[in-house]
Amino acid sequence: MPIRAVIFDLGGVLVRTEDQTPRRELAERLGITRQEMYYLVFDSPSARQASLGTMTAEEHMERVRLTLGVAPEDFSTVPGAFWSGDRLDLGLVDYIRSLRPRYKTALLSNAWSDLRGVLTERWKITDVFDEMVISAEVGIVKPDARIYHLALERLQVAPQESVFVDDFIENIDGGKTVGLHTIYFRTPQQAIEDLSKLLNSSN
Repeated sequence: MPIRAVIFDLGGVLVRTEDQTPRRELAERLGITRQEMYYLVFDSPSARQASLGTMTAEEHMERVRLTLGVAPEDFSTVPGAFWSGDRLDLGLVDYIRSLRPRYKTALLSNAWSDLRGVLTERWKITDVFDEMVISAEVGIVKPDARIYHLALERLQVAPQESVFVDDFIENIDGGKTVGLHTIYFRTPQQAIEDLSKLLNSSN
């Protein structure tokens, strides 16, 4: 069955932390380890609620602030510092653009309530995707099978007609479970090469 759609993760794939210095310095300033800081931002109970959309991104960061015991005026620069080492891979964005209109494209991201605004207003890349499935907006997170099926439904394609690219092996396994072709992202060059081979072999 020919491949008709390609689905991409965001964090760790299209947007990656290329400079760890800001997070290292921020952790030192806050008097915690980077592991503790990552847990609070990404893996704490409020982080999961934010990913599921039962808490806004702002409410989650307020929980982080309260947990750290930092005054509001001292915390105002923390989010910006935390994300300042992240970079949008414009080369990979251009590659996705080049896939259209031959292939449908989608974003499938475990992310908070503010992501669509960032994609629209800051990065201005919403034109790259036919569909964007954001966990906070749909109340489901990868690797729950339902979120893959939702993406497929919106794209109007079968699992066997789709490829999913992600940097977390549990999310790759989730995609395989529902029948998607998968590419485990390690580097942009590797992912593009693997995806190109797969697309060429299926058509």
